Amino acid sequence: MPRLSNLDRAVIPEAKIAGYLLSLRHPGGRAKARFLEGFGFRAKDWRKLRDAIIVHATANDITALHQTPFGTGYEIDGPLPTPDGRNPIVRVVWFVETQETAPRLVTLVPRIVAR
Repeated sequence: MPRLSNLDRAVIPEAKIAGYLLSLRHPGGRAKARFLEGFGFRAKDWRKLRDAIIVHATANDITALHQTPFGTGYEIDGPLPTPDGRNPIVRVVWFVETQETAPRLVTLVPRIVAR
């Protein structure tokens, strides 16, 4: 499959990164935060994870897509560049709304832990 397009316009809010993926207090995000912190990401430096997610989407093909009445969801599996260099395999989910072109970050899910 191809790569995700329009990443130069990707929507990745600080709240999605610092308030969810890197938040040890968020009920749905704390396990992801522990996982990501184990590879050197920190909420105070949330831009590092944002940038790594963009690199992940740039470097890896779309592995699945799901059409909905509201738009298209995309899954991308591959290594995530991390501060400690171990680069675990993760799935990053994006969504592009109907009549839009900018991909919006939905979530990140650990797939395989690198050692």
